[in-house]
Amino acid sequence: ERRAAAAHASDHLASLRDDLAGTLQRLEAEEAASAPLRRLSALFDGRNPQGLDLETYAIGAMFDRVLAAANRRLGPMSGGRYRLEREAEGGGGRGRRGLGLQVFDLFTGKARPTATLSGGETFIAALALALGLADAVESASGKVRLDTIFIDEGFGSLDAEDGAGTLDRVLQALGALVGHTRAVGLISHVPLVQEAIPNGFYVHKEPAGSRIETRGPV
Repeated sequence: ERRAAAAHASDHLASLRDDLAGTLQRLEAEEAASAPLRRLSALFDGRNPQGLDLETYAIGAMFDRVLAAANRRLGPMSGGRYRLEREAEGGGGRGRRGLGLQVFDLFTGKARPTATLSGGETFIAALALALGLADAVESASGKVRLDTIFIDEGFGSLDAEDGAGTLDRVLQALGALVGHTRAVGLISHVPLVQEAIPNGFYVHKEPAGSRIETRGPV
């Protein structure tokens, strides 16, 4: 009886072994067939050497186009000193990897954080980014046109230096836009900026309310 029971258990285990071998073969076939899709899914989810998911990669590609357009503006406004570039490694915290921004200083030959820029340099970098974004949007969609841009303040932070001065270079870069692709409106309390604008308005505050005075070319 014990021999018969052992033989029966042995036959049952052999049957289970055969079933398990067949199941393992089917799993290996399914894994081999799905391996490319699983690798692709891992890349989409950021499980790659760069740690970038697909959405961040796509945003980064568009960001590069914006930076390329912004640098065409930033170069003349900074006297050829600065170039904006994307941090490949990204910063810490909860920010997305690969979407950090740094500035390359041609005077030192090194990249540094944008936080090290002065107030005036930060203003022209932000202005260049805004203009670059406008250029990128227009180039990406023929139906979208940004014909008018208003820039509110910020000019008081620009320091006059190396003869022509940063303010003059910025105004020259903005003046090059007028009549070519778009109109530029400047809102400023800086007298030099007001004098550089050929057409504009003065807003006078009075007890009874504000009064607008039209000013044309002198």
